[in-house]
Amino acid sequence: MKEYLKHHEWEIIEEGLDPHYNKISESVFSIGNGRMGQRANFEEEYTGETLRGSYVAGVYYPDKTRVGWWKNGYPEYFAKVLNAPNWIGIHVSIDNQKLDLAKCKVEDFRRVLDMRRGLLSRSFVAALGDGKKLRVESKRFCSMANGELGAIRYAITPINFTAKALLSIYVDADVVNKDSNYDEKFWEEVYKEASEGKAIVTAQTKKTFFHVTTGMRYVVETDGKKAAIDRINLEQREKFAGNIVQVELKEGKETAIYKYAAVLSSENHAKDQLVKACNLVLDNAISAGFNTLLEEHAKVWEHKWEECDITIEGDIAAQQGIRFNIFQLTQTYTGEDERLNIGPKGFTGEKYGGSTYWDTEAYCLPFYLSTAEPKVARNLLIYRYKHLDKAIENAKKLGFKDGAAFYPFVTMNGEECHNEWEITFEEIHRTSAMAYAMRDYIEYTDDKAYLSEYGLEVLIGIARYWSQRVNFSAEKNKFVVLGVTGPNEYENNVNNNWYTNYLGAWTLRFTQQAVDYVKSADMKRFNEIVSKTNFREEEETSRWKEIVEKMYYPMDEKRGIILQQDGFMDKEILRVSELKKEDRPLNQKWSWDRILRSCFIKQADVLQGIYLFEDDFDIETIRKNYDFYEPLTVHESSLSPCVHVILASKLGYKSNAYDLYLRTARLDLDDYNNDTEEGCHITSMAGTWMSVVKGFGGMRVRNGKLYFNPFIPDQWKSYSFRIEFRGRVLKIKISKEGVETKLESGAPLEIDVKGETVQLK
Repeated sequence: MKEYLKHHEWEIIEEGLDPHYNKISESVFSIGNGRMGQRANFEEEYTGETLRGSYVAGVYYPDKTRVGWWKNGYPEYFAKVLNAPNWIGIHVSIDNQKLDLAKCKVEDFRRVLDMRRGLLSRSFVAALGDGKKLRVESKRFCSMANGELGAIRYAITPINFTAKALLSIYVDADVVNKDSNYDEKFWEEVYKEASEGKAIVTAQTKKTFFHVTTGMRYVVETDGKKAAIDRINLEQREKFAGNIVQVELKEGKETAIYKYAAVLSSENHAKDQLVKACNLVLDNAISAGFNTLLEEHAKVWEHKWEECDITIEGDIAAQQGIRFNIFQLTQTYTGEDERLNIGPKGFTGEKYGGSTYWDTEAYCLPFYLSTAEPKVARNLLIYRYKHLDKAIENAKKLGFKDGAAFYPFVTMNGEECHNEWEITFEEIHRTSAMAYAMRDYIEYTDDKAYLSEYGLEVLIGIARYWSQRVNFSAEKNKFVVLGVTGPNEYENNVNNNWYTNYLGAWTLRFTQQAVDYVKSADMKRFNEIVSKTNFREEEETSRWKEIVEKMYYPMDEKRGIILQQDGFMDKEILRVSELKKEDRPLNQKWSWDRILRSCFIKQADVLQGIYLFEDDFDIETIRKNYDFYEPLTVHESSLSPCVHVILASKLGYKSNAYDLYLRTARLDLDDYNNDTEEGCHITSMAGTWMSVVKGFGGMRVRNGKLYFNPFIPDQWKSYSFRIEFRGRVLKIKISKEGVETKLESGAPLEIDVKGETVQLK
């Protein structure tokens, strides 16, 4: 665990430049706006260790799968989140000395992410080889008011010299992906131009032929007035365009470069109109100026924070953690475009590829349900509906038939593009995460019409998959599910993973309920669905019912616990506390063979199922399973701690809940799993929000009614959160003195707080 960042309620602060932490900071200080994003790379040249990353939503590349031995069913490609053209570059050279923080002596380095305004700032003093000292102060943001715009103010003040400087201000599409399977570059040049004060490059992805046009304009000022520029040289080479500006830097006087960048893609514009549209964005930006653009951007953030902020009094580390998670979630996905989804690394890194995992449905949906208008969550569900045909194709490739739908583990366009066999084709529980998300959405919003419009078609496809994926065991006289990987990815190819079996059977029950509802609510629409899907109601539903009634669930009757899967108790049962410190994290220290044979659990598995279906279990069953499985769990998945926080809170394990909350809230800030340099864990950040609201706040929705059973951690004086629910806005504050509930807007509402009915007006 690394603790080099300062604690602050609204800011992430780094003081001093430690090259060993730089890639971690590049992830943590990333900025975005839902359309584009940027790692916290330096504007100036940096020859130290770095992971350059600029990203454009929806743009990807199908990198050819690289495996030792090809097997039938392998996806042909692994979708890459592309490192897109670099728009932030401002290189500085003084008397033939490049400003490079890997080679200069650096003092007073300070990097700050102002989460309240979405502004990244950096300042430092650099000493060049000949003793010249200069102070640099930079500010940048990706505009939340205009998703295609980024802006930078880069200011240089000479401390002990006056000299000529060359400023290279550019756009560079000659970029690489660190995770390229064959070290291939993914961009080809389509168009470029450079003229005084501006540069534009249009690049095209190979194979997928997305066009991205990246343009920039700039203004140079000295002491707040237009700078005297000696000369401007235009610079063009392959996939690169820019200006080299010569100015005189005067001792004690600040020279500021205002750089405005527009990043547009063919996802949102006709290809032949991209350059024209780019110029329009740049014209408007330079006309408005940096300060006005920042003010407009900050106003959007002010509104966002009004919607989703959580306040914690008395614990700055906890407060900083939750706000950091909310900040990253909000700048990753705005919900305005139903074609987009929430990538596991968002705009902070390349790892994992793809834009969509089951994380969206299982973890992110509750956050957006409670903090945004219903259409945002609805768009996440519609995204999956639009991929239904691809899910059916995915299943067909594996031998399933008759419209069975198998949703991908990783996808960009609905097609499976993840090539680890034991996860891609065995972690089948993810396809039912879509069904559970529908149930969650309908229970929260009361939008049952979604079932008729979209949901039932998806459910029928998923139910058909499950009815073919199970097989009947004559030995057990039960239906079983063989050859799977449950949520615990530290076990592969197991039989009868309890979570998988339970979720599969539940999906069949829920689909039957959806069939009954749509038939009663809209028979015309039901008949359309029957015709479209060739649904054989009596034949198919009787099969579902039989599977539900005869599904096998592994149990340990002696201990009174659910078995994670068949044979789990054959393992040597050890606690995580018995591991040596040097063995952690297991996935970086142990062989895969050793991990698979161990009892150690990567993330909630049995407990994941109990969390999703807690009303199916009495409190003692929950306690026994938590007491058995949590001590075996290494929490080396970012998705794990939050589930344990929620269950620990329910069980009254306050200390355990708080410790695990800090782990999920500060997972990236403190680099718990030694992997933040590859990008932040965006989708699990929604779990941090759930830890507070569903864990400490005890919020549940049952039969259309809100329930709260809150407690307050001993370390806190108070905490509060805001909830949107069926057209109302509620503010809940929990303190040592008690619980305050306020209806900020909407019709009167009856809620339950600690078993007592409260009328809100």
